[in-house]
Amino acid sequence: MPSSTPYYLTAGPVAARFNRIVGRLARHGVSVAGTAELSVRGRKSGQMQRIPVNPHTYEGAQYLVSARGHSQWVRNMRAAGGGELRVGRKVRTFTAVEIPDEEKLTVLRTYLEKWGWEVNQYFKGVTAKSSDEEILAAAPDHPVFRITVRG
Repeated sequence: MPSSTPYYLTAGPVAARFNRIVGRLARHGVSVAGTAELSVRGRKSGQMQRIPVNPHTYEGAQYLVSARGHSQWVRNMRAAGGGELRVGRKVRTFTAVEIPDEEKLTVLRTYLEKWGWEVNQYFKGVTAKSSDEEILAAAPDHPVFRITVRG
């Protein structure tokens, strides 16, 4: 019987430390392979929460994909409806709309083509070369937000 708990792969101690380093680098203007630091208001605390993310552009639109699943930043984004992306002094404020699973195929495939070297391990065997059916089967486990930068 399948679990009703949404997929969420928490970061272990090594990954958490790596995320802190990458986030700190982005905050100070060093983007590792295109990473940025995401700030989103916490749904319970009201405080800005920060985490490094891999912004993804597909057909002129920008997206944030949660490779680890229904993480805390995803839950906060659903509540807040937007946030900020930072690389050094450049801060981009944005609104976010979660896209439905049936619309994720090409975004997830191109995301895996670009970022698979880093995130394939979180997709339970699904890669950019997987069939459409395999990627669509994985889509519910990986929330995707279309972001629109303000101003």
